Amino acid sequence: MAHGKHIYRVSVQWTGNKGSGTSGYREYGRDHLIRAGAKPDIPGSADPAFRGDAARWNPEDLLVAAASACHKLWYLHLCADAGVRVLSYVDDAVGAMADDPAGGRFTDIVLRPRVTIAAGGDAELAARLHHAAHEKCYIANSVNFPIRCEPVIDIESAVEPAER
Repeated sequence: MAHGKHIYRVSVQWTGNKGSGTSGYREYGRDHLIRAGAKPDIPGSADPAFRGDAARWNPEDLLVAAASACHKLWYLHLCADAGVRVLSYVDDAVGAMADDPAGGRFTDIVLRPRVTIAAGGDAELAARLHHAAHEKCYIANSVNFPIRCEPVIDIESAVEPAER
């Protein structure tokens, strides 16, 4: 693993000028494009509660996705090192944000990964590795609100695919 300082360059280009710029709060769109090198563009906007486009990613979606993806990447790494063979991983993560006159802030994110490990695998170890992944997650270590993890560990059925 490469230790040291890592730099991430992202360009966010506002595409919501409807002809009069920001002449009024209701006169401009919240749409933007998020770019990073040769990667595919991400169409972004504000949350619909803030006059955004529900069909586009908003910053809050992206923060929850970043926390979930970072945890998953560490978890898979730790499982590989520990000999736990993960066959599938799906996280239905949920973030909560409070918005009041003083401003908005995330209050928490709950990760709910459902993991299937190979038959004969150690489900208790697989569950414990979520705690270790949380401790290592760069995103979880960078935010000022709790990120909780409520994993479910399934073990692959002993039935061979041809027998199903």
